[in-house]
Amino acid sequence: MTLYAVGDLQGSREPLELLLEAVHFDPTHDHLWLAGDLVNRGKDSLGCLRLVIELGAAAQTVLGNHDLHLLALARSDKPRKSNDDLDAILNASDADALLEWLRQQPLLLEDPDRKLLMTHAGIPPNWSDREAITRARELEAVLADPDRFTAFIQGMYGNEPNRWDETLSGLDRWRYITNAFTRMRFCGPGGELEFDNKESANNPPAGMKPWFEWPTPRQHTLLFGHWAALMGKTGNDDIIALDTGYVWDNYLTLMNLDSGERWQCDTAGIVFRNEG
Repeated sequence: MTLYAVGDLQGSREPLELLLEAVHFDPTHDHLWLAGDLVNRGKDSLGCLRLVIELGAAAQTVLGNHDLHLLALARSDKPRKSNDDLDAILNASDADALLEWLRQQPLLLEDPDRKLLMTHAGIPPNWSDREAITRARELEAVLADPDRFTAFIQGMYGNEPNRWDETLSGLDRWRYITNAFTRMRFCGPGGELEFDNKESANNPPAGMKPWFEWPTPRQHTLLFGHWAALMGKTGNDDIIALDTGYVWDNYLTLMNLDSGERWQCDTAGIVFRNEG
């Protein structure tokens, strides 16, 4: 079995299909990890959800901030801005099944044999691998419980608290965990989160660094998406960035996690192997 990982689709089904075809992906033998943000910004979010679901046990995704936003829209009775791509999901005949499937997806994937972890945005430097796994499972249990999910989704938005404290409880605790796993880019050494800066890693806010530049002992290689401006580069072979900004006229990247080989598809539909 070959394990592949792909960056943020954001509503772009066709390039994923082209990449899977290029590597002769076989869902009866191979496996695919997706870095989250399956939906929004592209032209076929509905198709992305259906494709990943059709792959069955051969595909697993983590939840990204755009995926959670879609779930929040589905539960909100407030007027919302028109978004043709997300509206196509919300108005689909199978909308309930699609959204229920999405709600059950994890925040973190682990492959203990390969020593791999994936989250959408990363892991705060003050959390060990085991602590990250534990906190992901904690929030996944909230999402899986209909009553707690409703409370969570209604109070999900917000930047506070921006600092982790084990004594946090309820919505404050859930919100920090959510923001760390799905929105984080820059942070302080204690996991202090900052959300205003979204571009280059070379211009961090005062006292902060890209989360992956803080020295943290890890037992796993970490994979993440979310930060398209990195264009797949972190300067660390054990921290693998997968979002290369297809929806920003760049590339969708598929990585063979067994060989390290990377394939990319550009917006013209041309698939090529990235030689580094």
